Formats: sequence, structure tokens, C-alpha cells
Amino acid sequence: MRTLLLALALLGPVEQLDWAVAHAVQASRRPALEGPMRAVSSGARPPLVAAGLAVVLAVELAAGAGWGTVRLAVVALAGTNLVVEVTKRAVDRTRPDGEHRRSNASFPSSHAANAFALAWVLTARWKRLGWGFFPVAILVAYSRMYLNRHFLSDVVVGAAVGMAVSWAAAHWLPVRRGPDRAQASPPDP
Repeated sequence: MRTLLLALALLGPVEQLDWAVAHAVQASRRPALEGPMRAVSSGARPPLVAAGLAVVLAVELAAGAGWGTVRLAVVALAGTNLVVEVTKRAVDRTRPDGEHRRSNASFPSSHAANAFALAWVLTARWKRLGWGFFPVAILVAYSRMYLNRHFLSDVVVGAAVGMAVSWAAAHWLPVRRGPDRAQASPPDP
């Protein structure tokens, strides 16, 4: 009961911050950024993510590394989307632009969740390139606020869900795979 009361007490300040950030972001919109922000946001759609994973698979197979990174990405994305969709329906938050559909609720942001899930997986595989993956995920999350589709808390929680599920998937897969698939993900410490 205390946890519920604490959560309810925090909702007011979080909502105030969400609206303050939303107003500031909307005030910063510029015609020159509309197209690029829409492109960034659209780049996180499932067909483009699938195409990106096909490229990752081709790179991995060419390097003799196998399916490990793609397997981890698919498990991480599936788990992330399961958590996000259940949460969206449970919370049923109206989007900042006023749209209200339970099946497409604002909280949490699936774009941010998926972008951060992929950034985590790709950084785990290619650590030296990690400096590039997370800024792209941040840009995707920001584009959702810029386009007035999500609040700050939507994208922050979405990012946390994506990274947490990816971490869990990386630690779950090694236990469940056969010994012939040692490259699927890093071993537990």
C-alpha cells in the first residue's frame, strides 16, 4: 500500500514535468526540422528494423559469427514489445496531441523502447561502435516528443524497458542455448 501511495504522490510532479517539457519542445519546432524528425521516427518502423537486422545478419555470417546477434535482437525486441503493449493497455495514457486509443496509448513509447533495445544489443556486440548506437536511439526518442506523440516520461520509461529486456535476454539466452552456439551472446560473469 505504501508503494502505491508513493507512486500516486509522484504522478503529479512527473505530469507537470511532462507538460513543461512538451510545451518547450513544441515551442522549439522549426519547419526545417519537420522532415528530418519524421524520417527519424519512421526509421524505427518494423519493416526498416527487419531490413537492418538482415544487414546485421549478413555482416555476422560474412564474419563467421553466426546468428547470435540477430537471435538476441529478435528475443529482445519481442520481449520489449510484449512489455510495452501490455503496459500501454494497462495505463491507457492519452497522447500529448490528444489522441486517445487504448491500443496505441502514449505510455510507454514503443519507438524509444525498440530503439534502446537495439542500441543495447548492437553495443553489446560491437562495443567500439557503441558511441553511435545510443545517440541514434536518443534521437528516435526525441523525435517522438518533437512530433508531439509522447511525453518525456513515455520515452524515458520506454528506453528503460528496452535496455532492461535486452539485458535480461542476453543473460537468458546463454542458459537456454546449446553448446554449439557459444557466439549467441556474451557469457555470464
